[in-house]
Amino acid sequence: MFNIIQRRNYFFLLSGVVIIAGLIAMAISIATYPEHSPVRLSIDFVGGSLIEFQFTATGDKQSGQIDETFVNRVFQDFSSDVRIQRLTAATTGDTSATQTDTTASRWQVRTIYIDNAATNKVKAALNSNAAPLGYKLDEGTFSNNTVSPTVGAQVTTAAFIAVLVAIGVVLLWIWFAFRQVPDSLRYAVCAILALVHDVLVMSGIMAIMGLLFKWEADSLFLTGLLTVVGYSVQDTIVVFDRIRENAARHRGEPYEMIINRSIMETLGRSISMQLVVGFVMISLFLIGGSSIRQFVGVLLIGLLSGTYSSTFTAIPLLAAWDAGQLPGTSKASATA
Repeated sequence: MFNIIQRRNYFFLLSGVVIIAGLIAMAISIATYPEHSPVRLSIDFVGGSLIEFQFTATGDKQSGQIDETFVNRVFQDFSSDVRIQRLTAATTGDTSATQTDTTASRWQVRTIYIDNAATNKVKAALNSNAAPLGYKLDEGTFSNNTVSPTVGAQVTTAAFIAVLVAIGVVLLWIWFAFRQVPDSLRYAVCAILALVHDVLVMSGIMAIMGLLFKWEADSLFLTGLLTVVGYSVQDTIVVFDRIRENAARHRGEPYEMIINRSIMETLGRSISMQLVVGFVMISLFLIGGSSIRQFVGVLLIGLLSGTYSSTFTAIPLLAAWDAGQLPGTSKASATA
């Protein structure tokens, strides 16, 4: 039988490398972004305006090009904090468009909160600046999604509280569910540590993707985070429950052997479930629309992390605690 528990230090090392890389990315994000956030935040959390628009040609010949410099110049009259992204065929899913075709490009601009009066001025400025170049604003594609700074701050606070409440409820529930098992608090604490592991992995990957590809954490990111929290805990509890059964069934066996047996008996289930979910997520990521691609990518990463942590983080931590290898712990018993 392959002994996963004896190789737990390798799994701890792998988790540490991934988490440290994410923490470095989060530190860079804090130093880079104006809101000093560990991940790039969308307007859902910080407030502001997310404006999208597209231009159409007014004639056969154009005397200039609509590029990022042009868009930035127009918006500098309204805000000093402007983030511009060109949504080309690769991100909109329009296979008939090419990246060099300006009229096929949809622009996305994130800036400070802009009210209706300022929005009309933005439209007029875009039109007046584009006209000499042979283009006009396609008002049918223009949209301005706004969130006030007050609402953004409230959403951020609510998100933070939601994660803390979820962690607290999970801790109490596992402690209660395993109350008849010796040292039941260990199970709850190890499950929470695995949960924190998943949150750090997801946040770290999000920070890296924000620095490299300008991914932004929005309300869908929070949805994915809470989904992974529930998934990770559920998968961990399945293994914990098998440990409880095997401890009663194989009395006298070393605790590490019981744990390893329980992992091997549930590993096939965990892998099968992850493969089914993973195939669906990968399909959605590859052929789904651009509006859900980031959410699906984050959710896929979180589910992979949740499957990994339930088997290779929470359970090895339980064995290390029993062996007195964690700081502040002492060796418990050699047998169950």
